Amino acid sequence: MSRHRGAASSSRLQERLEAVNEARELAEGRVDEDQLGAVYDVLDRASSRRSLSAAHTVVGIFGPTGSGKSSLLNALTGTDLARVAARRPTTAEPLAVIWGEEGSADLLDWLQVQKRHVMPDGAPLLVPARNGHRGNRNEGVEGGLILLDLPDFDSTALGHRAIVERLAGQVDVLLWVTDPQKYADAALHREFLAPLATHESVILVALNQSDRLSEADLTQVNRSLKGILAAEGHGSAVVHAVSAVTGRGLDGLAEEIRAIVRRKEAATGRLSADVDVAVESLRWFTGPELAGPSKATRTALAHRLAGATGTDAVIDAVVRSYRRDAHSVTGWLVTRWLGKLRADPLRRLNLRRSDVGNFVGRTSLPEPGPAQRASVDRALRTFGEELSSGAVEPWRTAIRDAARSPEPELLERLDEAVARTDFQSGSRAWWWPVAGVLQWLFLAAMVVGIGWLALLAVLAFLQFPVPESPTVEGIPVPTLLALGGVAAGIALGILCAALARLGARRRGKRVRRRLVGSIGETTEAVAVGPVAAEIDRYNGFVRAVHTAGARR
Repeated sequence: MSRHRGAASSSRLQERLEAVNEARELAEGRVDEDQLGAVYDVLDRASSRRSLSAAHTVVGIFGPTGSGKSSLLNALTGTDLARVAARRPTTAEPLAVIWGEEGSADLLDWLQVQKRHVMPDGAPLLVPARNGHRGNRNEGVEGGLILLDLPDFDSTALGHRAIVERLAGQVDVLLWVTDPQKYADAALHREFLAPLATHESVILVALNQSDRLSEADLTQVNRSLKGILAAEGHGSAVVHAVSAVTGRGLDGLAEEIRAIVRRKEAATGRLSADVDVAVESLRWFTGPELAGPSKATRTALAHRLAGATGTDAVIDAVVRSYRRDAHSVTGWLVTRWLGKLRADPLRRLNLRRSDVGNFVGRTSLPEPGPAQRASVDRALRTFGEELSSGAVEPWRTAIRDAARSPEPELLERLDEAVARTDFQSGSRAWWWPVAGVLQWLFLAAMVVGIGWLALLAVLAFLQFPVPESPTVEGIPVPTLLALGGVAAGIALGILCAALARLGARRRGKRVRRRLVGSIGETTEAVAVGPVAAEIDRYNGFVRAVHTAGARR
């Protein structure tokens, strides 16, 4: 394996670890902490292992009671370092056999291994010749190697299993040693090998004590063990049939260990497999990326909230205020003053722009009641449901909660949005002054006609000569002026009232658009913003998990 490829693998691992950490940070507060604990452990182990010696490969020798782990270590090292006895358990604490002492101390401190033996420089990895078998004793280890002899994982001694479980998560390569009697042991497969299905590249399997079987029995046991391993996801695992007593098969096992050490990729491969496990635990919480709040969705929310915050009452006030203002300018002057006795609907709601000025205050709309609050809640819930569709739990709940969380503040801010909306309360239609002038002219005609007729009546009452009044089409001019002024004023008032109703409806529609726009600006900051942020967080989480899960 080239140095460049090893560097590329390390760089890719770094990218994956960064992506896992990003996903973990984004998932905090959403995914249960207990579920994130395993991810944090992977990141913590990776950070610690990568800061320690990269020149050493740590191979842990695991196995059940009586499988011959210690005997195998002695055979591989050509020593009697590991205690072998008939009494079980033999190994009470881990023993490290080290090739290449430099840089190993900190690594072993992290592994919490105190018993250490340093092999001489150039020491081989293989057994001495015994029982007619001769190994390649002169072949040394090209690089740093640490072999760990561990307690039995099925030991009844307190603390032994805890040591095994801890180191199973820390070592670079796991050498599982079993024997013809315990190769199908449920504890070995269910509790250790099956959960490590993604770690196939850093797992070695040794069937020890093969010298106790005939060739036919060995073939059958070997085939059975491979079938069990394949069912657990270790289909390409090579089973080394070995004997620590005769040295059988140790050549192949030792050569595989030496090859792993030469490649210097075991630590990276182990951590990469750990990342696979972490990614798989996070993948349960991923789904398709979600689209953020669209313009149509935002507008729909603004319309729902507008309906829930008394917009209809405001628009009704705008319409009635427009008609009141129009009547005060264009109505018949004789009855116009009656309209001024009615309160301005906008002023009653504190929405008259001339009163509010540049200050954005509160309206005088009634306080939100249960029905109104329920409408707002329903609008926010619908908004959250629409945007969270397609997300998985707990992200779906998080998005919906983000939509509903600002409800108390939103009610306050919606009232402010209504207050700052321009209702055009001070503006007038172009025809109002024209109609007003005409009303004054008609009033003047009526006054002149009535005055003229009154003068003629007084003269007749006093028995003065009454001058003859001019006529138009046989109708006396004073009568024509009086009746014409009244009739024209009333007719113009009716016409202007009809035009005012039309103009009021048009203004109501314009104000409704402005009001919905103002409410939309408020919901953008108070409700839409948090939901969009939560969706961005979810999408970032999904992308981070996908990045972490891509090996290349």
